[in-house]
Amino acid sequence: MATNNPYTAYQNNTVNTSTPGELTLMLYNGCLKFIQQAKISLENGNIQETNVSSQKAQAIISELMLTLDKSYPVSQNMLVLYEFVTSRIIEGNIKKDSLMFEEAAGIMKEFRDTWKQVIQINRQKQYGEVNEI
Repeated sequence: MATNNPYTAYQNNTVNTSTPGELTLMLYNGCLKFIQQAKISLENGNIQETNVSSQKAQAIISELMLTLDKSYPVSQNMLVLYEFVTSRIIEGNIKKDSLMFEEAAGIMKEFRDTWKQVIQINRQKQYGEVNEI
């Protein structure tokens, strides 16, 4: 049964019309959202929700790892950091330690902020090129 939810339609349209760079930014934001949800759930004593949110964050990081272009030397460093973030999330979940979630979020924020700058620089270049024509 199809739903006529305008929000769902908007979300689908956003994903379908986004550039690969914008999709990557959405993944970073989603990962941060789930890490934060895991931390809040842990602090509220909701262990089941902590686990679910942790697994969602891990799934996003796995996707980021799979789509990483390994032809660039920096990719290996990113892969190591993704693995570290994953280990922090897993340990935070197992040991019930919100500081590990904070550490993971800090690294993912750095990735997200850097990626956001890359997108902005690319847009400025495209806009500049359009004006030169």
